[in-house]
Amino acid sequence: MNHSPDDRPADRPAEAPATCPADAPELFTWEFATDPYPAYAWLREHSPVHRTSLPSGVEAWLVTRYADARQALADARLSKNPAHHAEPAHAKGKTGIPGERKAELMTHLLNIDPPDHTRLRRLVSKAFTPRRVAAFAPRVQELTDRLIDDFAGKGSADLIHDFAFPLPIYAICDLLGVPREDQDDFRDWAGMMIRHGGGPRGGVARSVKKMRGYLAELIHRKRENPGDDLISGLIRASDHGEHLTEKEAAAMAFILLFAGFETTVNLIGNGMYALLRNPAQRDRLQRSLDAGEGELLETGIEELLRYDGPVELATWRFATEPLTLGGRDIAVGDPVLVVLAAADRDPARFEGPDTLDLARRDNQHLGYGHGIHYCLGAPLARLEGQTALATLLRRLPDLRLAVEPTELRWRGGLIMRGLRTLPVEFGPRPAQPPF
Repeated sequence: MNHSPDDRPADRPAEAPATCPADAPELFTWEFATDPYPAYAWLREHSPVHRTSLPSGVEAWLVTRYADARQALADARLSKNPAHHAEPAHAKGKTGIPGERKAELMTHLLNIDPPDHTRLRRLVSKAFTPRRVAAFAPRVQELTDRLIDDFAGKGSADLIHDFAFPLPIYAICDLLGVPREDQDDFRDWAGMMIRHGGGPRGGVARSVKKMRGYLAELIHRKRENPGDDLISGLIRASDHGEHLTEKEAAAMAFILLFAGFETTVNLIGNGMYALLRNPAQRDRLQRSLDAGEGELLETGIEELLRYDGPVELATWRFATEPLTLGGRDIAVGDPVLVVLAAADRDPARFEGPDTLDLARRDNQHLGYGHGIHYCLGAPLARLEGQTALATLLRRLPDLRLAVEPTELRWRGGLIMRGLRTLPVEFGPRPAQPPF
């Protein structure tokens, strides 16, 4: 049990104890990571706004009910700026991306509030308009088919390493304007972030430092020779009076890479795993795709985001003034973590929340957040997820798990939820002929 010492400051109300109930489930173990949903169900019922000690030693509130989660995600009193954390400065590095502070990459959308957040989001949102995402669809399909071609003839693959991981990396690199010859470097750095995300932070910090150095060089090159890509667009905005500093441009490019790939890796991996574990739903989707229909794919991707989404906890928030949430009093400086995975299985909001229903209509899930910090890249992630899953089912209709589910391992870490590997088997297929 992750009991927290009862060392609350003098201004913490007595009705908000720092200790957990004696029968509370154990959190943040490997067993918990495999299936956190029973523990979240207990918290929703018995301790919906729950103070606990995280693996890093940081004390934080976990918000698990849907109504409270929506409130917290949109509450301006909960700041994204780590400067509002009440703990000493040395602990602040435990609440963000390893290495971002030393690499001067803090000024991105996940760490700032209005008005700076409004200004930066307006600049970057131009890259994720429905029109631009739709124009990017052929490239996503091309990448998807190319990656499947690489393993289709083998009869087996690890869908994380061979498919779900490289697809969004190459896609976001294209969008940012990273030259093709440099994209494998980004794949290596991103791989280091994923492999070490739940363990020692040094490996992640080293990758962040390398990525920061490369982005600084790339920004200089784009300033001299701009193109039709996001980094060039950020530079043009800066040059035309939008007041985007070079540090801000580098931080924005970094967070789009960092947040824009792992969420989609997990969407594809978790989504395909859920379909393989729910054969009736998978067969239903396969029949719909074979009939040339797209409606079930669209509702299905939303259901997969709700059912076992890629982001388990929303990124850090810090109380800037005293507030009450779910009947608990939150003190100034307290970290608050909204548990999206728990909120999206709340029976008070979703009928049959533990059942996968690809045709679910009333599905205002929180998989990509809510409020002003709603995920900017959600349209691109949806496109990649839909394209990836539909193409896998179309080209490899006999896809099946190659191991027992009990043999699979989930990556450690606080924010993201994703499989380490997803070994599958299928009848070998020839590569698709070139267009």
